[in-house]
Amino acid sequence: PKKSPLINSPAKPMIPWKKLGIAQIPNNGGELQLSQRGEEFSIRLSGVRGELMNSRIYNSEQVLAELGCALIKEKSDAHVLVGGLGMGYTLAATLQAVAASAQVTVAELIPEVVEWNKGPLGDCAQNPLRDPRTKVVLGDVAELLENQHEQYDAILLDVDNGPEGLTHTDNNWLYSQRGLESISRTLRPEGMLAIWSAGADSMFAIRLKKARFKVSIHTVRARPGKGSRHTIFLAQKPWRASE
Repeated sequence: PKKSPLINSPAKPMIPWKKLGIAQIPNNGGELQLSQRGEEFSIRLSGVRGELMNSRIYNSEQVLAELGCALIKEKSDAHVLVGGLGMGYTLAATLQAVAASAQVTVAELIPEVVEWNKGPLGDCAQNPLRDPRTKVVLGDVAELLENQHEQYDAILLDVDNGPEGLTHTDNNWLYSQRGLESISRTLRPEGMLAIWSAGADSMFAIRLKKARFKVSIHTVRARPGKGSRHTIFLAQKPWRASE
């Protein structure tokens, strides 16, 4: 029998991006733009090529929380500080990694990012801001890390691009020798500092060791098994300062 000729189906039109909101980063850090295309969300920074965040790419943020909270899963009074809300994935993974009686404080510099997570971004990470264990602090996470009191069992920094600040130059203090020593003082004995970074940084690992942390470095893919390679620095405070 004669075969029917192949019929080329017309290509589906690409769904355009729709801008949902903009936000100014303090101290002339630029402008963030939230956009949506279908069920996909994107956050971009003015003047920077590519995306800062995409709602489909969040594996390394989840691993950051899992590694950072691995030692306190069953700790009833655990207190975790998450620096940077982003699209909510780090916070959501943190809540999954700790006990029902734990407390998770998330510090976010930009108020609009919090509002985006309460609104259109909320479903991406299953609305972690609604969890009763979550406390939101609007402001620079550095202010919470300068109080010199041992109050956190884990500190997860998903701030900026890692040790090399991109969106907010004030973030550089967090990764300086002085900043790391201050962070150590806010951790309880054997507390864990976990830092997300877009890439490796051997000098930063040296600074962590100078601050008397026990350091391990993990390479994680942006998506499970594929995508960009990101770096997670794990730094554990010793039981005693002399260790």
